[in-house]
Amino acid sequence: MSSNIASLIAPKRQDSISFRKFTYILHPLIRLHFTASSDAREQKNSSTNFAYHHYVIILHPRKIITILTATQKKGISMAQVVIIGAGLTGLSAAYHLEQEGFFDYTLFEKEVIPGGLCRSVRKNGFTFDYTGHLLHCNDPYISSLLQTLSTKLPLTKAQRSSHIYSYDTLTPYPYQQQLYGLPPTVIADCIEGFVARKKKDNPRSFIAWVNAHFGAGFGAHFFFPYQQKLLAYELEKVTASWTGRFVPSTSLRKLIEGAVAPLAPINVGYNAQFLYPTAGGIDQLITALTHSLTLAPITHNTVEHIDIAHKKITFTSGKTESYDTLISTMPLNQLLSAITSTETPTIKRLKQAAPKLHCNSVINVNLAIAREITPRTHWIYYPEKRYPFYRIGFPHLLTPSMSPTGKSSLSIEMSHCQPTPRPRTTSNHHTATQATATQHHSRIDQAVAHAKKLFGLHDEEIISHTVLHLPHAYVIYDQWRDRQLEGLLTILRQHGIYSTGRYGGWNYSSMQEALLNGRQAATDVRTHRAPYHYVPATVSPINKVFEKQKS
Repeated sequence: MSSNIASLIAPKRQDSISFRKFTYILHPLIRLHFTASSDAREQKNSSTNFAYHHYVIILHPRKIITILTATQKKGISMAQVVIIGAGLTGLSAAYHLEQEGFFDYTLFEKEVIPGGLCRSVRKNGFTFDYTGHLLHCNDPYISSLLQTLSTKLPLTKAQRSSHIYSYDTLTPYPYQQQLYGLPPTVIADCIEGFVARKKKDNPRSFIAWVNAHFGAGFGAHFFFPYQQKLLAYELEKVTASWTGRFVPSTSLRKLIEGAVAPLAPINVGYNAQFLYPTAGGIDQLITALTHSLTLAPITHNTVEHIDIAHKKITFTSGKTESYDTLISTMPLNQLLSAITSTETPTIKRLKQAAPKLHCNSVINVNLAIAREITPRTHWIYYPEKRYPFYRIGFPHLLTPSMSPTGKSSLSIEMSHCQPTPRPRTTSNHHTATQATATQHHSRIDQAVAHAKKLFGLHDEEIISHTVLHLPHAYVIYDQWRDRQLEGLLTILRQHGIYSTGRYGGWNYSSMQEALLNGRQAATDVRTHRAPYHYVPATVSPINKVFEKQKS
């Protein structure tokens, strides 16, 4: 069917026609979308005249509407946008380009399905996300966007319930306002440290920031051990530039009130309330966004090299793709490592920066449990060294569709940080991989054993366990990043590359910010791209089209 339609609308030339992309979407109207490329090669030693023709075809019951959105030929400057990564930011960029009537883009994703880390797995009636992903929405535009998607994405609103487990005591979040129940010496350390703290303006390191805002007691009993487990990185090298809205403040009065008596849940922090897909699984958000696009992402395409001088991407399959402007949401360190242009001082700076951008990785162990468990809380933080995990979440409490009735689930999170890689050889890579796998298996076994003890679980009550790996999880904010990041992103923009999103922009951000990053990237490329040419839609009665086809 696609080739017949193509023959009706493709350029009438003796050129070879190859179909780069074809999607078939069953909707109230059937929509066919493809990009055809034609090669007109002249005699030997002559130049190649290359053109892209992007068509959007809407099959109406009585007519076919063909929209030629753009063309690009050698010698003619036309905007062609390539988006790398079909996670939240990449999908948002594509969505907002289309909302402005711009279809001359291609969206590539390395996995077999879109979503990035906003993916879910389903097994035995249970749904697990790649660690906890909740929508914290306080931006009016994102609220309106979610309302637009609401027919495809029903959402449940919930009040956060979270706790900290330390000294064999479960205390409500936030720790700095809810000390009741902890050992008296711990409470005394926290109050004394808070009173004695020396305030500083703009402390640079995370340790100095905690000591200035909360005091040594809070640092020793919660902030330092928890952050060390979360990041799996030298805490002395971590800066305070990420803290901002993520760490609730306190006061002496709040501290004392929360120490002498139990308090009702406190709605502080950026995640005090959240939204979650009613149908279960954060991938419902990805599905809603993807189904709102006219052009489908092209999956299973991993970037291998990027020639920023000639604006060409090479994928591991050998496929190549040219671009005028690139929106990259792939991890910034991987983007910089992929650059293969001729060595210049600028290119050298970019490539040397890649190993200096640090992040940790997370192992996510998900257990399906054959009975209900307590306590009824969304997640618990574990700052103490005796536990290998920093947090355990309870997905079944997000929405009933996350697990079968009468059953429950645990989502255990552990982090690790890869050392700066040595020059790779076959032997040392194989040995390192084996050693790492053995360490991970050991930690997973320990984590499950601790979880069983904490929640009184028996082996026969564990229906299944699913292990998910997040190679890029939390970006490390160190002094090198704080000094160099903006300069690196500026250089990339000067070469027509907009690196954005949580990992493309190398920051610690929420899903709301990922959506906003994609929107901003779409605005930026439409503002700064080359002149763009729209061609009006052509409408053909369907009987006339098939008359042409027969002739």
